[in-house]
Amino acid sequence: MQRRDGAMERGGIVKCLTLLGVVGVFIGATACSFMKKEQPWVPLALESGVKPQVVTLTEQGTQAYHGKQFDEAKSYFSKALAEVPQSGPAHYNYALALYALGDQEQARQQFMEAANLAPGDKVIWDSPALRPYGDPQSPKKKQLGPLGPTSTRSGLGGGSK
Repeated sequence: MQRRDGAMERGGIVKCLTLLGVVGVFIGATACSFMKKEQPWVPLALESGVKPQVVTLTEQGTQAYHGKQFDEAKSYFSKALAEVPQSGPAHYNYALALYALGDQEQARQQFMEAANLAPGDKVIWDSPALRPYGDPQSPKKKQLGPLGPTSTRSGLGGGSK
């Protein structure tokens, strides 16, 4: 009889732990679904209607970027940008290469220009690459310091440009 009671007790513990595990998995999955997933930093395709050679330059730059050949990517994106200077995605792609090469100030300027040229482009505006620089309408919201992004504080009601 004692043996049977011990088995029932262990069975109850196993059921309780199983239920606890299922609840934990459910809570974890629910919490993860509410977290905003950060998108990878990837070059963008240019708008439709650009010259085929500009599309080719952008594709070559994208391949170089994915291959971590950032100097080469910068060169291709720079050539594409020279052909379509009013393209938000072209500025964005060039900024990605600059950022990867460590030229944060030039990258910041290019990210801002990309956002200004593409006011409705949710990919550019929500990009992880642009996020550290804040709202393009107030470009000095965050500045890059020696250890990365640092906030600058302004008085109540915003600051002056």
